Amino acid sequence: MESKPVPVKLVNAAPPYGHMIAHERWRGSTLAQGFKGGVKMIFEEELGVVDFCLGNKTCVLYVSESDLVAGNGYRRKIVRFRNANSGLQGIVIVEKTRVCEQYFSGLQKLVVLELGLTLLPVSTPAEAAQLIAQLVLGENKENPFRRKSVSRLLEPVVLGLVQQIPGVGKVKAMLLLQRFPSIHQLSSASVHELEPIVGQATAQHITAFFHNPFT
Repeated sequence: MESKPVPVKLVNAAPPYGHMIAHERWRGSTLAQGFKGGVKMIFEEELGVVDFCLGNKTCVLYVSESDLVAGNGYRRKIVRFRNANSGLQGIVIVEKTRVCEQYFSGLQKLVVLELGLTLLPVSTPAEAAQLIAQLVLGENKENPFRRKSVSRLLEPVVLGLVQQIPGVGKVKAMLLLQRFPSIHQLSSASVHELEPIVGQATAQHITAFFHNPFT
């Protein structure tokens, strides 16, 4: 029997600095325990498909290893958020492990290419907690994913993702993130914009990586 659809309810309240609003379903979880001593959580049942609300109209949707393996429920969740989005910044954090790695390219295509959201992979819930905490503590009055300083703040995670692109090592990844400080901006860049930074061959690899993820 198919479960009842989760309603979409986007919270516009901005939590105080060092705090975030978390869906009640995360209370007592391994992920929530990873925030102890750092970010303070305000639990709320009325977040709908959203898992965490940060400041600056930023929402996090979390896709666990079991979500990826179980089926397409996570897809409906992300699409519902995107369709109901009213100027909110959507970040999808996904557990990318050996168990679910085969499903990652499909999620990447949906999130980055089809929906235009930011996708950040992590290995464990503990790493996810660290990443979200950095996002909360690195907030400012502007969109954090449009600032070069945040690309350095997220360097281990974002660099790891960019270095998965054929022909892109650590040096080229850092140069790319200085020019395109978010994965979404990098995925939207043209070959012409990328060539001065990494050369023609690597520029083509980058566009192929984002726009033809199965080739």
